[in-house]
Amino acid sequence: MSKFDAYTDRVVDLAGKVGGAVKDHIPDHAMRWFETGAAIGAVKTGSRVAGKFVRRNPAIAAAAVAGAGLLWYAAHRRAKRIKAGEGETIDGESTRVASIRHG
Repeated sequence: MSKFDAYTDRVVDLAGKVGGAVKDHIPDHAMRWFETGAAIGAVKTGSRVAGKFVRRNPAIAAAAVAGAGLLWYAAHRRAKRIKAGEGETIDGESTRVASIRHG
């Protein structure tokens, strides 16, 4: 282990301690603002990446949107059926009805 490695370890350890101390002394509302800013940054980056993907692969993006729409529609119909009381099958009895041929 060289002196450079020892200094790097010390700097990393010191940065961790400073970061922990700063985090402990920041008011709760300021921490929420920081988390909100990080979330907004992640959304902006994600939308930028998604935009590039859509520009390069429009057919795949259209298929993904159509698939998501179909999944939403199926979930919506199922929720409606369950709400109406038709959601689960009920075990019961059946009787065979003979068909009558005309002609």
